Amino acid sequence: MRGDLTPDSQDALGAKGMLAMAPQPVGGRHCCTLPVMASRIAAGFPSPADDYVERQIDLNTHLIQHREATFILRVTGWSMRDAGIFDGDEIIVDRAITPADGKIVVAAINGDLTVKRLRRIGSAVHLVAENPEFPPIILQEGEDLCIWGVVTRVLHRV
Repeated sequence: MRGDLTPDSQDALGAKGMLAMAPQPVGGRHCCTLPVMASRIAAGFPSPADDYVERQIDLNTHLIQHREATFILRVTGWSMRDAGIFDGDEIIVDRAITPADGKIVVAAINGDLTVKRLRRIGSAVHLVAENPEFPPIILQEGEDLCIWGVVTRVLHRV
């Protein structure tokens, strides 16, 4: 087991990881700002709302910490549903954040990408699904692991 737990050289992903290499960093040269309303919205009982714009919010700075190291990937499957990550969602992945126990990460195992929660149990590395129907992936001797990045946000339609 190679067991790299830091964003590693891009060649560690191998040919199967090329799909993840294609995305360009998020937050290019264009600025996307939206108005932030001064009032909060109730998710329970209605409250009186006003039309006062407090400020503009730049989505690049709001959603992205490391612009050059941040990518958006589309999720396929339901293994992370209990973490609020669903089939078809897009995840924002930051390759500059150091992976840590308990973080949701994008990992390349023998060149295949997956999104799971990183767990270190003793000296073993586990990649744990957030759906009881999926067993954890426990890295075995000889398996190649590269933590490609840390998930920072989930984008899904409502």
